[in-house]
Amino acid sequence: MTAHFIDVILPIPIQKTFTYSVTEEEANFLEKGIRVAVSFGKTKMYTGLVLNIHTTAPTLYEAKEIHQILDEKPLVNELQLQHWQWIASYYMCSLGEVFRAALPSAFLLESETIIYKNEAFTEETLLLDDEFLIYEALQHQSQLTIHQVVAILGKKKVMPIINELVKKAAIYIKEEIYEQYKPKLIKYVRLHADYASDASLEQLMVTLSRAKKQREAVLGFFQLSTAKKPIKAKDLEEKTGVSSSILKSLVDKNIFEFYHIQTDRINFEGSKNDLKQLNEFQEKALSEITTSFKTNNVTLFHGITSSGKTEVYTKLIQDVLDAGKQVLFLLPEIALTTQIITRLQVYFGKQIAVFHSKYSLNERVEVWNNVLENQAKAQIVLGARSSIFLPFSNLGLIVVDEEHETSYKQYEPSPRYNARDSAVVLAHIHKAKVLLGSATPSLESYFNAQQKKYGFVALNRRFGNVQLPKIELIDLKEKHKKKLMNGNFSDRLLLLIKEALDEKEQVILFQNRRGFSPVVECKTCGVSPQCPNCDVSLTFHKFRQELRCHYCNYQRAMPNSCGACGKATLDTKGFGTEQIELELKALFPDFVVGRMDLDTTRGKFGYQKIIGAFEAKEIDVLVGTQMLSKGLDFNNVTLVGILNADGMLNFPDFRAHERAYQLMVQVSGRAGRAKKQGKVAIQTFNPYHQILQQVSETNYTAMFKEQLQERWQYKYPPYYRLIKITLKHKDYNKVEAGVNWLAKSLQNSFGEFVLGPTAPAVSRIRNQYIKNLVIKIPPKQSLKNTKNQIQKIKNTFESVKDFRPIRFIIDVDA
Repeated sequence: MTAHFIDVILPIPIQKTFTYSVTEEEANFLEKGIRVAVSFGKTKMYTGLVLNIHTTAPTLYEAKEIHQILDEKPLVNELQLQHWQWIASYYMCSLGEVFRAALPSAFLLESETIIYKNEAFTEETLLLDDEFLIYEALQHQSQLTIHQVVAILGKKKVMPIINELVKKAAIYIKEEIYEQYKPKLIKYVRLHADYASDASLEQLMVTLSRAKKQREAVLGFFQLSTAKKPIKAKDLEEKTGVSSSILKSLVDKNIFEFYHIQTDRINFEGSKNDLKQLNEFQEKALSEITTSFKTNNVTLFHGITSSGKTEVYTKLIQDVLDAGKQVLFLLPEIALTTQIITRLQVYFGKQIAVFHSKYSLNERVEVWNNVLENQAKAQIVLGARSSIFLPFSNLGLIVVDEEHETSYKQYEPSPRYNARDSAVVLAHIHKAKVLLGSATPSLESYFNAQQKKYGFVALNRRFGNVQLPKIELIDLKEKHKKKLMNGNFSDRLLLLIKEALDEKEQVILFQNRRGFSPVVECKTCGVSPQCPNCDVSLTFHKFRQELRCHYCNYQRAMPNSCGACGKATLDTKGFGTEQIELELKALFPDFVVGRMDLDTTRGKFGYQKIIGAFEAKEIDVLVGTQMLSKGLDFNNVTLVGILNADGMLNFPDFRAHERAYQLMVQVSGRAGRAKKQGKVAIQTFNPYHQILQQVSETNYTAMFKEQLQERWQYKYPPYYRLIKITLKHKDYNKVEAGVNWLAKSLQNSFGEFVLGPTAPAVSRIRNQYIKNLVIKIPPKQSLKNTKNQIQKIKNTFESVKDFRPIRFIIDVDA
């Protein structure tokens, strides 16, 4: 009899898969992509994913048996596994990490070790202090989890103590596996079978003549049942105004009975409407895209702001749906999904599923299952970057909207993938097409289009022939000299705001800093309060009168006097969205000012509330951070103000200019989207900066040429590839030694193409010191060999005892 084995991917950051033994029946039942629960290490249970089924025993270790099989049929399909393997090899992480990122965590059952008291045990004198504490806790509770034990003893290493207790037979251990997903059941009411005939109903009314409320409930039931639809218990309670206890007593009397129907948590209502008629320019763009797709798998669609790209997308989506295939529509921000859902629902009604991290676990599991089964209600998936991991079986088109967005790149935790690039590979696996849409494409994509790697289609007219907004640069140096500033506003900007508000129009103001002011400083001795865990000064949040660190969320009350010299001369420097909001309220007391940043959009519907209020014209002026620049569409906004453009331009990053251009053009694209030409005011200390000049003319090609020239000169993407290595540890000397060793061995392999080691602008976050190294890869050099070499160096680095505790982070295409 041959032994059977399976290779299992575990959700842990270890490069290889592990082999477990299975019986013959199990081997025949299992397929690739089915989840199995396996034990790993001494006490852990993990959910693993079957990658291979074979008959070769592992040589280095004895294969353990699996614990149980968790699925009837595969949860992950072959195409996904191919895509995962590409992500793991390209972004230099393990399959386990991709597996962990891809599956909604409800699918990854984790085990809890639970301990129980052994009743027969009497010799308490044998126990040591810590052991006795646990034993005593078990006198009060029937069971304890490992987490509770950690809390009781206040230390992390509790397994040795528990093992001792097991040896002394004071307790015994059980592994419990939690299934986290619970289907949602809705309670319905029906009449008990005894009351099917009319005669028995009359009898029923007589018996209930005294119980007034119960009788009302029964009458209400009959009124609702004329609609011939199942009746929800909740509806019945609302209609008749009776409480749930009355329904319960009717069930106890065998008059009603309850039954449950399983439903999905998220259902999109929506009628099927016909698609909007495209104008001639959109039609032309559409036919060009279709032609381009015949020869290219990827097409870049460069449509200026408010040119009606979404309408063009809908036509393409309709064609793909008619061909019976699935569509993935990627968006950079959760804020955008709320607006686009409403627009697409009008056309596609119930075929839309939405997937992003603000959804609860159970909602994400439902979307996953609907996509896996290729159900009618999941033909279009709208989602943020994580939705590239969904189990598509028949993908026809991927639309990446606002493809230049940095939100498509994941930084923490690994896999540090870029959803745009991964989507291109995913489409290639499915033989599908990709459309990258943007008003300000990233240099990389535009470069690929110029090199004829991608198709290219442009749409240069705004919808309804509205003119592009008039952009004016306001010189802050001048205004300060002539004392024409009011707080953070120049006289010109205030005049423009006032004009717009008098016309009953709305205004958006943009400032890329949240909080009230980034620095608090003592005027007497110049000391400013610092975060104890990071290398930054604390930001002042006025609303709660507290100082907060934006890196680790440390917070403390705003002190009345300086902690260094004791004088009460604390002053705030710089400004954030909160300060702008308060200044505006003072300047325009009769208008409503709203604010949209990370602090005001917490929670699932945080965005919807603010965007909804702004659309309904309840808010006149909206102040916000970069969330505002993402393709939102408000038709009554005529003025957009950028309060300080210099902060974006002087950022120490080789993409800073490109990003500043994109951000400013996107923000200004929010102005004048309906009939009237909008205005944009940009405040800056350096109005002659070439990027600002290019923004004021909305001249993308000039910006592209100039930036490309610089990238070639200084050897950066899109010509050279970058791999960034980051080391983190709480001991500064350890990181320093590690990074110097690493730099030497990398320089031996790659010579002058290693940059660093350097400390980033914020060199300590959450008590971890950080050091960076960057490796540039010339155009002709093989990417695969380079990565293998880096992996070898990493393995050597991790085999040095002193360096092992240092976190080693590799970020490809940083």
